[in-house]
This record gives sequence, C-alpha cells and structure tokens, in this order.
Amino acid sequence: MNISIKSIPHDHQRYETVGDWFYEKDNLTGLRTLNIRVSHMPDWRFILLVGIHELIEAELCTYSGISQDKVDAFDLQFEKDHTAGKHSPIEEPGDDVNAPYYQQHQIATGIERIMAAFLLVDWNEYAETVESLSKTPHYGAEVPPE
Repeated sequence: MNISIKSIPHDHQRYETVGDWFYEKDNLTGLRTLNIRVSHMPDWRFILLVGIHELIEAELCTYSGISQDKVDAFDLQFEKDHTAGKHSPIEEPGDDVNAPYYQQHQIATGIERIMAAFLLVDWNEYAETVESLSKTPHYGAEVPPE
C-alpha cells in the first residue's frame, strides 16, 4: 500500500470538506494508494493534524469493512441536509451517531487532539482556521455565547 498526503487549495476538494480520503488502484503494480487531500492552511501543523485524522479514519474504516463509497455517500447527503438546515452549524458528518464511520471518526479525532497537544496547537485556533475555509464548521469548535 502507498499513502499520499497532499495539501491542496480548498476549492479543489471533491466536495465541501477540509480533509478527504479516497483509494486508487495502480493498474501497473496492483497496489492501492490511499490519497489524502487536506485544504491548504497557513500553519503546517494544522495540515498535518487533518492529514493524520484522515489517515487514521480511512484505515480504521478499511479494517472495519466500511467502504469509501459508504463514507462518501453519507458525507455528501449530510452536506445536502446541512445546506437544507437539517443540521446545526457546528455539526460534522463523522460526529453524527448515524454515520457509518462514527467510531472510526471518534478515534481519529482523539489521536488528532493528542497530536495537537504535543505540537502545542491551540485547539480553538485550529478549529477556527479549519472552519474559516468551509461553509460547514468542523472539528467541534466552540460556539461563542450569544
């Protein structure tokens, strides 16, 4: 297996997300490549954190028999429902208990938070940066009191 993690402009993501993963099979070697795409951010640590989250989530999904197609379908429907006002502004697809990859996402977020602490990343600053790229907030940023 090969793994590719790339930082790309946010508007080049496959859909409204800051981190994305998908598999491709190399027809020549037969090996599969896990492709991870992270929206570019000014702090390399933020890109690394999203990349690690996506890596862990993808591999745990594979281990658990949850296909990329199932994850993509859920995420795309969630984004449609969010646009229709069916989810609060701070909800992320993987945090929905109905997500087929809910457990895998929770574990990936836990590892992401451990790495953030080690790298001295302020979680709220990180969340605000991620959310500033997206129409849909991600990563559990705290909502300011009204």
